[in-house]
Amino acid sequence: MENKLWKVLGTGFGIAVTLGGTVGTGILRKPGPIAASLQDPGLILSLWALVAIYALLGVSCVLELSLSIPKAGSWYGYAERAFGRYIGFLVGLTSWLGTVTALGFGSYTFSEYLIIVFPSLSPYLVYCAIGILALLWFFHQLGVVKAGKSQEWLSGIKAVALLIFIAICFVYGGGGVFAEQTHAPKGLPLTTGIMTALLSIFYAFDGWHTASYFTEENKDPVKSMPKSMFIGVIIVAFIYLLINVGILYSLPLDTLSTSKLAAADTMKALFGADMGRWITVFLMLSILGILNTQVMFAPRVIYSMSRDGLFFKQAEKVNAAGSPTTATHLTVFSACIFLLAGKEINERLSDIATFFFVASYLAGFASLLKLRVSEPTLKRPYLAWGYPVLPWILVIISALFLIGTLVTNLGSVVYVVGFVGVSFLVYRRMESRDNRV
Repeated sequence: MENKLWKVLGTGFGIAVTLGGTVGTGILRKPGPIAASLQDPGLILSLWALVAIYALLGVSCVLELSLSIPKAGSWYGYAERAFGRYIGFLVGLTSWLGTVTALGFGSYTFSEYLIIVFPSLSPYLVYCAIGILALLWFFHQLGVVKAGKSQEWLSGIKAVALLIFIAICFVYGGGGVFAEQTHAPKGLPLTTGIMTALLSIFYAFDGWHTASYFTEENKDPVKSMPKSMFIGVIIVAFIYLLINVGILYSLPLDTLSTSKLAAADTMKALFGADMGRWITVFLMLSILGILNTQVMFAPRVIYSMSRDGLFFKQAEKVNAAGSPTTATHLTVFSACIFLLAGKEINERLSDIATFFFVASYLAGFASLLKLRVSEPTLKRPYLAWGYPVLPWILVIISALFLIGTLVTNLGSVVYVVGFVGVSFLVYRRMESRDNRV
């Protein structure tokens, strides 16, 4: 079984990795800015429900792709099969680098919270972040079985903690925004507010497709993947909606609209400032869960690319415990390099990564449409709902959000264009090298 991914993962892991790959700090940070933009609880909850529906419909499309092309790497494999090697290379590289950037930024954020609990570590913030990544790197060298079980435990603990938070809000909240006479803005401020809120909610839901990175390692993907992905996204959607209801029920609008960390401010409002430290510990747990997921799925992208001759050959290596070991080395090492480059560079890279994450959705849904035409005889154990209407709707929605991402980050456009240009040159060099060999 050496140098080959193991088929050992099942339904429980799929649910856990969906929860772990989606629920991070977004849901705990975004309710404040969203409330400031929209001011109406009914509208706020409707937008969260709308994006949840998008994710559920997206699962239907990703299931067709992942079960008909059961290879590691998710979006990379679909784009490469549908649109050729360069598009596959671009989607795979941006997917991997985007996750590496998120991994660096997430470990930095984890260290910021760690310093709140242990202020004496303040001078060593970056080294703490690198230390966290080093610990995760070491753990993932122990193999896919232990990594999978750790994800199930971390996601389970996170889900229980979130449910406790929701219960506290419902028991001790006093009505909050629901008890006030609030009205959404009108005209252009409403349109702008909805777009800004939707982008924030999309960010919070990013990760709904995470289980598809591991289709190749699933014991019985046709049987377990639909259950794990749908159950996982439904659990995330209900938790997100209930958290929003709990926060809206606990905080007045003037407090919530200025909150940068709504969950912590909710606990402070209900129980006093001393609760801040406990919320900080909970935030650290949430971030650790998503970091663990990223360290696990990002290497699968470059592993799959390497196997297809679109990345360094060494990244194809799998250790005796079933982990793509060299790809994991490269992933964690690259995240550490980004950390050492400074927070400002990481923030800029995170903005660019958001664009590429949305572009990956667009490429995936477009791949489904293309493959139905170009490979009508491809074995498809699962068929997406409502073809071709649903995939086209998701392509259009993803394209609109791609434009929205660019409009809200105009300073990143030149970097996106530059990256695409450089990636093409690298691809041409790589292909000419392989042809000479």
